[in-house]
Amino acid sequence: MPESGQGEQGHNTQFGPASAPPAAAAAPIAAGVAAARRAGLVVTLVLGGLTALPPLSMDMYLPALPAVTDSLHAPAATVQLTLTACLAGMALGQLVVGPMSDRWGRRRPLLVGMLVYVVATAICAFAPTAEMLIAFRLLQGLAGAAGIVIARAVVRDLYDGEEMARFFSTLMLISGAAPIIAPLIGGQVLRVTDWRGIFVVLTAVGILLTLVVAKWLQETLPEEKRHSGGVGEALRTMRGLLADRVFTGYMLTGGLAFAALFAYISASPFVVQEIYGASPQMFSLLFGINSIGLIAVGQINGRLLVGRVSLDKALGFGLAVITLAATALLLLTSGVFGAVGLFPIAAGLFVLMSAMGLAMPNTNALALQRTPHAAGSASALIGTSAFLIGAVASPLVGIAGEATAVPMAVVQAVCAVGAVACFVGLCRPWRRRPEAV
Repeated sequence: MPESGQGEQGHNTQFGPASAPPAAAAAPIAAGVAAARRAGLVVTLVLGGLTALPPLSMDMYLPALPAVTDSLHAPAATVQLTLTACLAGMALGQLVVGPMSDRWGRRRPLLVGMLVYVVATAICAFAPTAEMLIAFRLLQGLAGAAGIVIARAVVRDLYDGEEMARFFSTLMLISGAAPIIAPLIGGQVLRVTDWRGIFVVLTAVGILLTLVVAKWLQETLPEEKRHSGGVGEALRTMRGLLADRVFTGYMLTGGLAFAALFAYISASPFVVQEIYGASPQMFSLLFGINSIGLIAVGQINGRLLVGRVSLDKALGFGLAVITLAATALLLLTSGVFGAVGLFPIAAGLFVLMSAMGLAMPNTNALALQRTPHAAGSASALIGTSAFLIGAVASPLVGIAGEATAVPMAVVQAVCAVGAVACFVGLCRPWRRRPEAV
């Protein structure tokens, strides 16, 4: 497919110039927007809570996966579908809630989504079967997607330029810390109650966040800036985005890297606890250390590499490290080097997770550079595709049962090689002029 609209700067220009904003848009648009900007710390905490809720919903539950299989008398592959369902819900929900918030404003869809999240999470706490748990985890993910999409939309409403970039960086730190805290909390909850108690805690968190949103997050999209384009307009824009080979290449590269990460998230509770005999608390500690590695490398990327090394070079190095780590894990788990203990496996997973700090932010940045006039739709498409690819990869890690870590390593290796193939075959950075960073 030819590169559509690459232009002199390497950006996608097929959507035409951005329409000029009305003169009134330069002035303060609503009392709620002005109040939200003045209450910067409060808004940061509220939006940070919204972006942290999905990883809390996913990762606080991880130490309990083996206990769920015993409690509900279900195989590991079926219980892992509870993760897949939540992830798929978050992916599809972004496509629905985004256009809704453009049509009806930010507060109403967000409050409805939060209320549905609370109800779905509460039902998960009392689910008598794995099938019912899967169904309401799907609903929980669909509702939780409101926080992801609308938090980004509110930031776009309130800020512009460098201010917006700084605010997004803060939200990324908060959402990056959530996976560290979540399994630690989950492990401690399991010391005093069973896996159902984790959903009780999540229900309480959802209620608290709903009350905070209702009280302190004002409407930021005024009536005159809303439109009724809805899902149809969003889908037409996304069709145009997918026509750009390079954008699609970065999107698939990032999605496959995320799938390798989610293969770890889905399988590691069984690998670390059931195969290598670690306690839920030890698993939570190892998971937290790996998340710290991801955040640390991400900060090195943002503070030291950006502006000094091209994004494509940083991305290529990150993909190479991920592929090497996944290959090492495959060799270790398949017995090529004989029986190995927990430490070599944990070390390989730490390297793989840490290298995600180079791969994931740079794929997003490079893809969004292609779409200066369709960044919102591009962001939704990138997020949705990553969640969907991750949801497909998740059940594959348990396909051979709970006694072997080989399926996890195979999925990670295949995803890593696929990400490299998309980067080399579709993005072809050596054939394009360097992007301005």
